[in-house]
Amino acid sequence: MTIDQSALGFGTGERAVYATNPWKSRGRLFEEGGSLTRSEFQRDRDRIVHTTAFRRLKHKTQVFIGPDGDHYRTRLTHTIEVAQIARALARALKLDEDLAEGVALVHDFGHTPFGHTGEDALHEVLEPYGGFDHNAQSLRIVTKLERRYADFDGLNLTWEALEGLVKHNGPLKTKDGQGTRGPVPQPILDYCEIHDLELASFAGLEAQVAAIADDIAYNTHDIDDGLRSGYLTFDMLEDVPFLAGLMKEVRDRYPHLDADRFTHEIMRRQITRMVEDVIGVAQDRLKQVEPQSVEDIRAASVTIATFSDQMAETDKAIKKLLFSRIYRHPDIMRIRAAAAEIVTDLFNAYMNDPKLMKSHFWVNHISGLNDGQKARHVGDYLAGMTDTYAVRTHRELFDRTPELR
Repeated sequence: MTIDQSALGFGTGERAVYATNPWKSRGRLFEEGGSLTRSEFQRDRDRIVHTTAFRRLKHKTQVFIGPDGDHYRTRLTHTIEVAQIARALARALKLDEDLAEGVALVHDFGHTPFGHTGEDALHEVLEPYGGFDHNAQSLRIVTKLERRYADFDGLNLTWEALEGLVKHNGPLKTKDGQGTRGPVPQPILDYCEIHDLELASFAGLEAQVAAIADDIAYNTHDIDDGLRSGYLTFDMLEDVPFLAGLMKEVRDRYPHLDADRFTHEIMRRQITRMVEDVIGVAQDRLKQVEPQSVEDIRAASVTIATFSDQMAETDKAIKKLLFSRIYRHPDIMRIRAAAAEIVTDLFNAYMNDPKLMKSHFWVNHISGLNDGQKARHVGDYLAGMTDTYAVRTHRELFDRTPELR
């Protein structure tokens, strides 16, 4: 994929006509005065960083459960890596870097303890009450569950930041109102009743670069962590031609490199090639669409920031490798079963006796709530837990807690 270097925004400070302009934001649900020193999207980013939800990410699983080692990625370190890549893409494409970074920083707020295992377990117990979706949970956190400000619940983020959070992976509805990936989660529909996020359109390009940055980050760091754990070997990486090519390139240049440095040289090349691929595709599609505003980006019929067909095939091959060698490894599956048991046990305990949730703000106001309302509050409480808090709480409530090793 070729790149037009003359069109890159490195060091220029210039914002493209199709970028989201913070000075023309659609505003916030609750009106506030402006800042003398920060743009609206800078304020969003800063509010996100100062949340309880952001701090909790440091003890939430990405792939490997925390006790396995200090050097594995957590949700927090993953999020920081995504934000770095998103900001680099935004700068190259002359977008609003603060909005791209903000969407990247908030995109995983709704994840449960124990990674996707916890999400699957929570979805199963909540299925009779509408299920669980981490993207919808992120929206609940920033519009309802964070309780920091005197004038409103949540963070009162700009419309553009909320749009990016909800639609960074593309429209949630077709033009005729059907869900593009199944039914739209009810919390998102409920919020759109009071603050329409226009679910049938694409998000701005800043959100799109945050979404593809997520793919780039976890494709790379899951390989890194897989090699560190021993579940992956360099020989296994040879099954993916793209990775085999990177390894040959590094070996040819550094024939006597130790394993740690060798791994890092592969990973940095992988990120670079994927970022350059996205920039090249985006430049080509921008020439085709010729957007004159962010509204033209939203109205486009295609995602602008995405992989080329060739890199998309590489992306699939890497995911296939990760699923077969790591995510579905017998050791990981055993740990996943133990983590799911913890989440399920806690849900049942809290449904039977909500007063066990001593720190939850609504625990003294449960009279009159039906089972669905109660279950949603229990889901909020569980989703907010860190791995460590969930394990500690389970040990307090039950005689036996599964080992996550």
